[in-house]
Amino acid sequence: MVKKFLLLVLLLCTVPLFAQIAPHKYFIQFTDKKNSPYSLDNPKAFLTVRALARRARYHIPIKENDLPVDPQYVRAVAGTGVKILNTSRWLNGVTVYTTDTTLIDSIKGFPFVEKTLKFAPEKRVPDKFKKEAALPAIPFFAFKARDTMAARYGASLTQIEQINGIYLHKKGFRGKGMVIAVLDAGYSHVLSQPLFDSLRDMHRILGTKDFVNPGGNVYPQHYHGRMVLSCMAADLPGIMIGTAPDASYWLLRSEDAGSENEIEEYNWVSAAEFADSVGADIINSSLGYIDFDDPAYSHPYSDMNGKTCISTRGAEIAASKGILVVNSAGNSGQDISFPWIGAPADGDSVLTVGAVNPFGTRASFSSVGPTFDGRIKPTLMAMGQDDAVANSTDSVTRASGTSFSSPVLAGMCACLWEAHPNATNMEIIDALKKTASLWNDPNNRMGWGIPDFAKADAYLTQLSGLRKAGKSLFVWPNPFSVGFSVGIPQKYTGEGKLALFSLEGTMLFEKTFRINRTFLSFHNAFLMRLKAGVYIIRLTLGGESYYGKIVKK
Repeated sequence: MVKKFLLLVLLLCTVPLFAQIAPHKYFIQFTDKKNSPYSLDNPKAFLTVRALARRARYHIPIKENDLPVDPQYVRAVAGTGVKILNTSRWLNGVTVYTTDTTLIDSIKGFPFVEKTLKFAPEKRVPDKFKKEAALPAIPFFAFKARDTMAARYGASLTQIEQINGIYLHKKGFRGKGMVIAVLDAGYSHVLSQPLFDSLRDMHRILGTKDFVNPGGNVYPQHYHGRMVLSCMAADLPGIMIGTAPDASYWLLRSEDAGSENEIEEYNWVSAAEFADSVGADIINSSLGYIDFDDPAYSHPYSDMNGKTCISTRGAEIAASKGILVVNSAGNSGQDISFPWIGAPADGDSVLTVGAVNPFGTRASFSSVGPTFDGRIKPTLMAMGQDDAVANSTDSVTRASGTSFSSPVLAGMCACLWEAHPNATNMEIIDALKKTASLWNDPNNRMGWGIPDFAKADAYLTQLSGLRKAGKSLFVWPNPFSVGFSVGIPQKYTGEGKLALFSLEGTMLFEKTFRINRTFLSFHNAFLMRLKAGVYIIRLTLGGESYYGKIVKK
């Protein structure tokens, strides 16, 4: 069974003939970018102002893999008569279509071509996919009678409340100013569904692009992307509110819903590159790659090492550009032969999201870790069973799959990042892990557990305070069990104060002492009784304050 995270019954839609049979698609790998007309000294020629601003904010250098593929090489390949599908600056090559294999032989002879890769023929078998179950639509009137703050969220209340996301919304952080690129199979009815009225009216669909059928219309191709998008972008109070209702979105189609072929991983990379170039902050990908229609091309478990699969390599590059890559873990948790996460979820820098039910218990279908090289996966969990999602008309239905836990989390990450714009993508992930339900005992079924966005917000607030203070403490052992020691950061004689705070900022402990040595040790009954968690220490010496983080085991 193909391990692809798409839903229900596939739509049969009209596409060009080559996309239906496509017996000959190839990737052409180029040798270099030496003769490129583009220069690292003029990145505005190939990256938007927003993309450059992200790099500047996080001190990310412009590298050779940012340079577009040499257009002379692309023109030479196109001149043979093949059809150019997509380019990839990160992989330095192009995907092409042709029915004439002699043209590929000619291309192989070009001095700037390193190699060519032929993809397996695509098969149109729309009923072969592993399905993510949907329940009957929920009528709008089911929620309109209630008038509490929580009831504003309607059918989506549980999936947001479970990760303490309403806390950020109440603080005014709903994703405004953040850009999320959605990589999926199609977005049917997004232009008419009332749940997306504000998204359309406020012009927060920034654009679309089809990487499966270049130049095509992404909307009619499939409904999976619409359901995924609604978990983030829905905004109809009393009916359904997504996790990032004020964010802006790029709707990208990288997935061919009617087949499972290696070329889709190359489409994924091209789409991720595009997301980078237009300045997306977050990528949500409710997609994954393990098995292909031709088993000879399928990925063995040994490929799930974070560096082999093409989509994983692309995801890691995207993360290196400052993008927060959020990807569903997969729905193969009950597959005896392959229960593990797929690509690109195996990426080390990817926030891989598994699924729990409304009660916080792992959904049995949610794929598990570890990666082949032994890293813990998934990263975090969110509700992916019985989620509220947009149906095709004017209502809400429920569906299950890690396809939905991923956008639930991705949207809330946008709100957290809006609140802490100076945090890096990796700091966002780290804050969520350190404040999640299993932070001190992660495992390969639920990762670091269910995140708490209120605690993550407090953690990042404290981290910001440390940065502004510019003074940090050395604390050991860390983690501690019964006590710890604090290094005195300067020559100082006199009275000092040490205080211990929760991540929410509540002072838990304070002690005044005389300093006459280079370190102080603290061992007392309070510290022994202190429950496991992450805490902030503040040491005050005269008018100077120093901060540190410490973990109680």
